Amino acid sequence: MSTHKKIDENTLEQLLYLSRLSPESTNLSILKNQVDDIVGYFETLSKFDDSQNPYDAYPSTEAEKLREDKVVEGLDIPDVKKVSENFMDGYFQVPKVLGEGA
Repeated sequence: MSTHKKIDENTLEQLLYLSRLSPESTNLSILKNQVDDIVGYFETLSKFDDSQNPYDAYPSTEAEKLREDKVVEGLDIPDVKKVSENFMDGYFQVPKVLGEGA
């Protein structure tokens, strides 16, 4: 049996608003039980020791080695026209990807 604090009706109404659900579109008693279960899962997770480095569980990234954020000169239009023969009025012509009715 769960020992965590249950959510109240006001909190449930706020969750419905934030999730763009209407009370008419869902069974409130089932939803309330599901949200209570989710809150209980977080209570269970909080019992685990997390005093060590929390990033040890994740692979390291190369975020520190990203390129510098500086403005560089772009390509001139004559050079861009050499990339593709489907370049007209400053744009590349690409195949249509949406079907009819879109």
